[in-house]
Amino acid sequence: MTTQQKPCRSTAGMTFEQMLERVRYEGAYPTRAQAEQRVRAVLAALGRQVTGDERVELAARLPYAAAAVFTGEIPAAEPLTGWDFVKDLASRTGATVATTRWDTGTVLRVVAQLADEELLSRILAQLPSGYALLFGRAELIQAA
Repeated sequence: MTTQQKPCRSTAGMTFEQMLERVRYEGAYPTRAQAEQRVRAVLAALGRQVTGDERVELAARLPYAAAAVFTGEIPAAEPLTGWDFVKDLASRTGATVATTRWDTGTVLRVVAQLADEELLSRILAQLPSGYALLFGRAELIQAA
């Protein structure tokens, strides 16, 4: 008797196809291909921002194909703010900033579901302001 290996190595047990379907549903995209295009663009952009142990741990929690897109990018010397992240992604994809904000939030909320709270907190701590809302979290700031 032989055992079969699972096609995905995500701790949540989510395959890339399941991830795409979740993004498709939550983002109200009409086709799986549109959802996949958004997932690949946002994960590549995120791969240019996240570094260190958090990068390695997040990649380990993503489905294999998603992790390959995420880790296929070289991190930038200085990470962008959340708003600049959205504007940069909009310029790279040719979409409007409003559409890109929707796409980014949709994909990163699914990514947040794959990362545990502790890892997501560490990722947000390493990034400049503006990312918490993109991941579906409130962003608290101290009064001056």
